[in-house]
Amino acid sequence: MNPSFGGRLDALENWRAKTASALADLGRFLEEHELLEGASTSAILDSLRLRLTSDRLVVAFVAEFSRGKSELINAMFFADTGRRVLPATPGRTTMCPVEIGYEDGVPTQLLLLPVQTRLDGRALADLRQQPKAWQAVELDRADPDQLARALLEVTRTRRVPVADARALGFWNDESSDDNPHVDRDGNVEVPAWRHALINYPHPLLRRGLVVLDTPGLNAIGAEPELTLGLLPSAHATVFILGADAGVTKSDLAVWRDHLGTQRRAHFIVLNKIDTLVDPLATSAEVEAQVERQVAETAAWLGVEPGRVFPLSAREALAARVAGDAVALESSRLLRLESALADELLPRRREMLTGIVVDGVAGVRAQVGRVLADRRRQLAEQTLELRGLRGKSGAKVRQMLKRVDQEAAEFEACTAQLQAIRTVHARMLKNALAGLAGDRLRDEVVQMHKQARATLFNFGAKKAFAALCDRLRAMLTKSRKEAQEMREMLAASFVKLNSEYGFSLAADTSADLGRFAAELDTIEQNYVHYLGLSQALKLSEPGFIDQFRRMLLSKLRVIFENACCELELWSRSVSSQLDTQLRERRRNFRRRREALERIQNAANELEARLAELAAQDQRLQQLHDGLVERADAVCAGARSVGADADATEGQLAEAARSARIALAG
Repeated sequence: MNPSFGGRLDALENWRAKTASALADLGRFLEEHELLEGASTSAILDSLRLRLTSDRLVVAFVAEFSRGKSELINAMFFADTGRRVLPATPGRTTMCPVEIGYEDGVPTQLLLLPVQTRLDGRALADLRQQPKAWQAVELDRADPDQLARALLEVTRTRRVPVADARALGFWNDESSDDNPHVDRDGNVEVPAWRHALINYPHPLLRRGLVVLDTPGLNAIGAEPELTLGLLPSAHATVFILGADAGVTKSDLAVWRDHLGTQRRAHFIVLNKIDTLVDPLATSAEVEAQVERQVAETAAWLGVEPGRVFPLSAREALAARVAGDAVALESSRLLRLESALADELLPRRREMLTGIVVDGVAGVRAQVGRVLADRRRQLAEQTLELRGLRGKSGAKVRQMLKRVDQEAAEFEACTAQLQAIRTVHARMLKNALAGLAGDRLRDEVVQMHKQARATLFNFGAKKAFAALCDRLRAMLTKSRKEAQEMREMLAASFVKLNSEYGFSLAADTSADLGRFAAELDTIEQNYVHYLGLSQALKLSEPGFIDQFRRMLLSKLRVIFENACCELELWSRSVSSQLDTQLRERRRNFRRRREALERIQNAANELEARLAELAAQDQRLQQLHDGLVERADAVCAGARSVGADADATEGQLAEAARSARIALAG
């Protein structure tokens, strides 16, 4: 793999690991000094670390049959085995979608989902959670021959009657030209597997890269969850064409129906340029022919010529196996890999940086309020005790009574707090009700009924658009209710702060806007599958049913995440009540204990004042340590270029500096 891509993916992984480590260090710092404000601050930090460590970069490879797609994947990811791993020889082609990635703690294996699972109505997302539904094949990384033999399974087919092929989605009575050949026994050939998962410890796969290898046009169209679920969720698509054939009718169909309207990064590969070499032509003439192919391909697909990458995957694989750097450069694969690195990796890092910086800012604000409230209470105690200098025992007794009276008056706030909690819980319940799974399922079922109520399901597009409008309205309603909840809490906090000396704040509401944006993306990516151009597909038995199951699975993720976001924000805001209530009660207890000691010992007053001064200094040091560590996390997250290769010793040094500041 080109160091430009592999090295920068390594840098991204190192950055994620170091940032996650810095977040964990920040969490330990807060826990050691009892600064985790309830469970909300800890939940925010855990969510940030999980997002960093579990983030995946998905690149989909799409092509019609015999375009050299598997050979390109071999050249990019499996050349270290010293041979072809994925089947890429004539007569051997991938017949089902194959996901290649790595999950730590899972054996190196090939998982195969039988094609018959299409008949029982279960969505692919649900089947991923059911290990018994898959057939496992062990992969021996140390034995490339065994690895290659095992992966031949993705090419396996089976013969079934036409009726079975129709039920499985591989036979269309209205489009006979695309149907498979019927043998003398009345059977047709269909893929043996619906989906395949390869868990393989390639260095780049370990670092969060996931490769999606898709089959040809017929197989793509037969699996709605591939076109409607996996392809739209990919961060980039590598669309492979053959330089020997140019842009064919079936290539255009794949581009038009499955790729061209999708909002993602597209990389067009013009493979097999080695076939253009002509012993009767000069190298300049061959190069001119390649350039003409590039220009024509760009024009056909409506993209910039710079998005088209002519190369030879076969020569690239041979060069990598032989360790021939000159031949690898000549294959032109490195330009594609550089483009992937330049466009995809900075975008992923920028997105993750924004999440980390915003999350740490929230943690810093929450913990800062806790420290500020503690310092304010110490200042009040100090002022109170300084007023006792030179005063009699009667004055101390009077102060004790005042503390008891203030404590009793403060406890009167508990009724208000309970009322606020009750209203808050009711408003939260209403906001979450609009995002509930049952409500979502009912809306999708309604869309399904409306789509099937029209001839040939032609009403599917209109029903889908209406569904998206209703779902947007649901998200908008929940956003409005969340804002009303924030306004209620903010008004209540102002009153509590004024009457009882709290320092509560409800600055922002839950950010549900990004989930509406995700819904918009789903609508834009999927709506063209339900138009008149897909009339034949819409009329197929079971297509709308499959679409409904897939759509519900995708939407459930969005709405469940929106619920989690709202609940996390709610816990974050409401946890202030418990934290500050506990702090104020502790403060009253300490004030009384201090006055009692002063009452019993004349020299205790100055000692207590010195103790308060020391506590205030320590709180200031804690605040400085918090700011330093939070700034270190954000600075590390924002670092670019050479900073991406910073060693973990730099983060450790930042941690040591903060501890020194705390130790005083």
